[in-house]
Amino acid sequence: MKFTATSLAGAVIVEPEFRADARGGFARAFCREEFTANGLDPHIEQANLSTNRTAGTVRGLHYQLPPHAESKLVRCIQGALFDVVVDLREDSPTFGRWEGVELTAENHLALLVPEGCAHGFQTLLDDTTALYHVSAAYAPNHESGVHHLDPDIAVTWPHEITMVSDRDGDLPGLAEITPVALAGPDDRGHRGGAT
Repeated sequence: MKFTATSLAGAVIVEPEFRADARGGFARAFCREEFTANGLDPHIEQANLSTNRTAGTVRGLHYQLPPHAESKLVRCIQGALFDVVVDLREDSPTFGRWEGVELTAENHLALLVPEGCAHGFQTLLDDTTALYHVSAAYAPNHESGVHHLDPDIAVTWPHEITMVSDRDGDLPGLAEITPVALAGPDDRGHRGGAT
């Protein structure tokens, strides 16, 4: 596996290394040992599927608050999407900045979203499915989000937005949220940065 850092600490592009033959190819999508060797927390608590019918759909930008902060390892298993991570970590030098990566069923890339960062994506094709592994179970009383069109973040979505949920459309802007404080190991006994 190849790990490529982004400009946001802990946000990493993960690329599987395929061995190909006449049948097709084989690669590891996740390896606890390699994640650990690269300083990334390999804990996985839950795996989620997100199916999306229409190109241009935006989901996010979502995150969970401590002590249920979660990291996510996101990949596209059908279609294509533009995956976005926004740094919301208190005292982070990149607070409020974002990174985006195109994930497709063909390129097999994954984006690691660290704890304290919001995550969202826009589908680039109809019938797109995302698979993401998360380091914490869903905790509805600790879920939060920031608006996908907030001008203080200024995500450059690659296409016209065709669909967004009412809930996501009502999320607050960056100026209205409290930065995420990640002070030491959380209740699960591990620190964010990976899944």
